[in-house]
This record gives sequence, C-alpha cells and structure tokens, in this order.
Amino acid sequence: MSGRYHPYYTVKLSPQQLEEQKKSQLIREQKSSQPLKKQKSSEPLEKQKSSEPLVKQKAPQNHPYHMVNPSPWPLTGAAAALMLTSGTAMWFHYQKMALINLGLLMLLLTMFQWWRDIVREGTFQGHHTPQVQKGLRYGMVLFITSEIFFFLGFFWAFYHSSLAPTPELGGCWPPTGISPLNPFDVPLLNTIVLLASGVTVTWAHHSLMNEKREQAIQSLTMTVLLGMYFTMLQAAEYCETSFTMADSTYGSTFFVATGFHGLHVLIGTLFLMVCLSRQIKFQFTSHHHFGFEAAAWYWHFVDVVWLFLYVSIYWWGS
Repeated sequence: MSGRYHPYYTVKLSPQQLEEQKKSQLIREQKSSQPLKKQKSSEPLEKQKSSEPLVKQKAPQNHPYHMVNPSPWPLTGAAAALMLTSGTAMWFHYQKMALINLGLLMLLLTMFQWWRDIVREGTFQGHHTPQVQKGLRYGMVLFITSEIFFFLGFFWAFYHSSLAPTPELGGCWPPTGISPLNPFDVPLLNTIVLLASGVTVTWAHHSLMNEKREQAIQSLTMTVLLGMYFTMLQAAEYCETSFTMADSTYGSTFFVATGFHGLHVLIGTLFLMVCLSRQIKFQFTSHHHFGFEAAAWYWHFVDVVWLFLYVSIYWWGS
C-alpha cells in the first residue's frame, strides 16, 4: 500500500487519509479567513465613524472663560497707530497728509471690525459669561486708572511751570505776552454741556436697568448730541485763541491737555454711538449690558477730567 510521509509525522498515510486531511485543512483555513475578512472590511468604517465626531463636534467646554480665537485686528491696529504717529510727524514737518489719512482709515476699519467681532461674541455666541464680564470690568478699571496717570503728567507739567515761573516766562503766570481765555465764556458753556451729558448718560443707565427702552434711546441720543456739541465748541475756542502751541510752556500745556481731552471726548462719543445702535437693535438687556456700562464709566471719567482742567487751566491759570 503506497503512501506519503506527512511533514509533521514519521508514519505513512494512505491516499484516503491524505484527502481527508486536505479537506479538514481547507475547512480550517476557510473558518480562520472569514473573521479576518470581516475585520478588514470593517476597519475603515470604524475609523471613519470614530473620526467624524472629532471633526464635526467640539469638545464640551467645562470652564466659564472665553478662549479667544486668533484675530488679525491687534496687528492692524498697531500698524494703524504707527502710521498715525509717523503721519502726524510728516504733517508737522512737511505738510503731507497721505500717511496720516491712510493710518486714520486703517484705524477706523480696525475699530469697526474688531468691535463687530466683540459684539458677535458677547451677544450672539454667548461667550461673555458672568466670569468673563468680571474680568472685563477689572480691565476697564485698570484702563481708566492708566488714563488718570496719563492726564496726571499734564497737570504736573502745568503746576510745575505755574507755581514757580522762571525768568524766561517773565516771573509771572500767565507768562508775559499771553492773553488767556475768559473762563466764564466758552469754557463755562463747555462745562455745563459736559455736566449735562453726564446727567443724560446716567438717565440712560437707569432706563436700561428698569427696561425702559424708549427712554434709554432718547437719553443716549441726547448724550451723543451733547458730546458732538462740546467738540464743536472746543474747535471754535481753538480758533479764537491769541496764542499757539509754540508760545512758551503755557501754550504747550494748554493745547496738549485740552487737546488730548478733546480726543477722549471724540472716542467717548463714538463709544456711545455704538451703544446707541446696539440699543436700537435690541442687543442690550437689563442684566447683560456691560458694553454700555464701560462707555458710561469712560464718559464720567471724561467729565471729571474736564472739571480739573477747567478749575486748573482756565480759571486758576488765567
């Protein structure tokens, strides 16, 4: 009886045994290959299912803070500030307005788009949680504190020159040859206008807290108009002065202090105009209106600075 040697055994197998062994081996191979095929075909589906939620869904936020997305506006704002300062220097020395106009245009575009993003984050996306608003309040307080020290430098320069006038100034204050403005003329009217605007912005705040929408719109409109009227009066006052910025330390301290205050009035007026448009669009509520609160704080700061300017430079300094 002829047979073959099996590779794993040393005994001889008959042809019938060899065929049975081949059949059993084929059956084992089929059984072992079936789960492998299913696993191979199911692997890409499992990978696709596991990868889809990672792309389409974000991880749940388990903290109350706002993780700000990358934004180009700080960079464009810095470039606009550089163009403004350089353009101002070129305007002073070469009477060229191209660079300062470009810087002003870029600054306005940056302000519009940056404020648009902040309004979207706080009003529509809900990122301004109570914890975030608390941080914004601290930031606004620190900003106003820095502004106080900014104007403190101007008052320091004014009192340093006026309390001990040098012989170059004639030993008196105002210096010899300077005709100061009458403090009871346009400056007094400006004081009344700013104090009235402080009353109207407080009226707007109370109306907003009590959910009186129409009164809030009316009082905010009056505040914006009073701020614009103050700026017009300040510009008319500058046209009537008999001295310039180059006339001794009196002219330099007067125009720098009052000029920077006028710039802050312009910024505050723009701030309030944005708040007025948001109030008209129903974006403020009695519990969620920090943007208006920040504008009101800033406007009261401008009022207080003007009172010190009026008493020091206009009334006592004259």
